Amino acid sequence: MIISRTPFRISFFGGGTDYPVWYRAHGGAVLATTINKYCYLTCRTLPPFFEYKSRIVWSKVEHVGGVEDIQHPAVREVLKFLQVTEGLSLHHDGDLPARTGLGSSSSFTVGLLHALHGLKGVMPGKHRLAAEALHVEQERLREHVGSQDQVIAAFGGLNRITFPAQGAFEVTPIIVSEERLCLLQDHLMLFFTGLSRNASEIAAEQVKATGQKTTELSRMREMVDEAIEILQSAADLSAFGELLDEGWQLKRSLTGKISTRQIDAMYEAARRAGAVGGKLLGAGGGGFLLLFARPEDQDGIREALGGLLHVPFRFDSSGSRIIFYEQDQAVQSAAAAKTLKLVAERT
Repeated sequence: MIISRTPFRISFFGGGTDYPVWYRAHGGAVLATTINKYCYLTCRTLPPFFEYKSRIVWSKVEHVGGVEDIQHPAVREVLKFLQVTEGLSLHHDGDLPARTGLGSSSSFTVGLLHALHGLKGVMPGKHRLAAEALHVEQERLREHVGSQDQVIAAFGGLNRITFPAQGAFEVTPIIVSEERLCLLQDHLMLFFTGLSRNASEIAAEQVKATGQKTTELSRMREMVDEAIEILQSAADLSAFGELLDEGWQLKRSLTGKISTRQIDAMYEAARRAGAVGGKLLGAGGGGFLLLFARPEDQDGIREALGGLLHVPFRFDSSGSRIIFYEQDQAVQSAAAAKTLKLVAERT
């Protein structure tokens, strides 16, 4: 049995420039971090004593006779990609709901790849995990997704991720003092809007509009380095919040599906209560609202958004990890038998 733990993420700046249709022409960059909310995947080979070959537990429970019968698209394609033929028992648990802008689908894909590689006795590097997750989601599933979620879930931490027009992505950890990092965390608030959405559908609209939004996307990419400069300087951290507000106004102008009247009302209520800035995380349309606010103003913001669930969090730096590994008895017995045979042959 093996258990992988893969973090969810918060993207601060540059979202939208991580879509291949943009960065292959212009280059892209994002500033993002992982947080201490996770996707857990428990996986083991399934003994051949059941009427089904594999058991897949997510929001549904699937008992299937073969890989092609699996309804969960990422599970099906990852198993095919890794050429897994043995029966499996796979169980998913998440700290936060899916389709809410925290990169949960990519965390699932990265965590599944990590777990299945582990079952094969392989410990893949972070770059390989991210690249394989990108391949599965963008090439095999043909989903309208960006490229940051897979990378940040695999690597973990606060990073600048660069997407050059040619060549592979680059991950640069942001060096910030512990005191400054804690101050940033203390200024951030996360609220669940109660709305979920299909990110791929919203992203498809944004991809269509990319050619007409060159000015906006170029400015959103510039904000990445401006935000890093703020974090690494002694400047008032409120400048980071003000930049978040500018970025959100640009993002919501990309298509009419990114925000709604309800979301706009939530954001404006938070601003009136003292929030300096913020943004809706992910593709838009619902999910989690990130706010930047001085600690002394946060009680008033919670009151102003009394109908929304406030979710405290801290940053994560570990990325996807295997947190439990135990060989099946059959595997252990086979390994032991092989060892005894080798010893006998040598003596």
